[in-house]
Amino acid sequence: MSDVTQMEETLEKATVPATLEVRGLRATVEDKEILKGIDLVVPQGEVHAIMGPNGSGKSTLANVIMGRPSYRVTEGQILFKGQDITALKPDQRAQLGLFLAFQYPTEIPGVSVVNFLRSAYNAVKGEKTSALAFRKRLKEKMTMLGVEDAMVARYVNQGFSGGEKKKNEVLQLAVLEPDIAILDETDSGLDIDSLKAVATGVQQLIGPALGVLLITHYQRILNYITPDRIHVMMDGRIVLSGGKELAVELEQKGYEGIRADLGVDG
Repeated sequence: MSDVTQMEETLEKATVPATLEVRGLRATVEDKEILKGIDLVVPQGEVHAIMGPNGSGKSTLANVIMGRPSYRVTEGQILFKGQDITALKPDQRAQLGLFLAFQYPTEIPGVSVVNFLRSAYNAVKGEKTSALAFRKRLKEKMTMLGVEDAMVARYVNQGFSGGEKKKNEVLQLAVLEPDIAILDETDSGLDIDSLKAVATGVQQLIGPALGVLLITHYQRILNYITPDRIHVMMDGRIVLSGGKELAVELEQKGYEGIRADLGVDG
């Protein structure tokens, strides 16, 4: 099947409910197996948190779901809206309604935030939105999130603080309006005030039209964003799942305590 035919079928299925499903996913990076059989279902309208220690494979999972080329799927499937998207390119997955907020947002010198967002919006939505119409849409989202005009006039992430970079990611999320958003350690490197501002922004966007897969080390962001489900990941596998109360257990026992309780090696 050609990429064009596959993309046409992808767009035809856009009305299927936006559930992200991962089945038996195994993946390697530079010939090293990182994901060792992941099963996960994230429905639109729900918030699922993946927690785990460093090196457990959380960020790898985010990148594999979004189709980063350097990550190779060796087994399993990724389904979205009822379609197998395992072989789709990242831009095709974005057009379907997936979004990834990066742990370490990159700088794009010479490109303003407003121009970047307009280009991204047109690419994802398949539209040619006028500058005036897009400015109006952007301003609505900026007002909702408390983003200053000066920030969108700057070059993307250039000279941004950690909090500003993450706030810019949330603004992208608001503008693009995906069906499922993967937030890869959005709390990483943030002080308490920045964390609260970013988490509050995400919380404003959560609703029936948005599903969120929130990847984090720490329980602290869950003080502001309440998950429907929490999954604990260790050594490339999800070893435990539960409700929001699981975050409290993790806070009390730590990952090593959970590992000992489950008898998980590594």
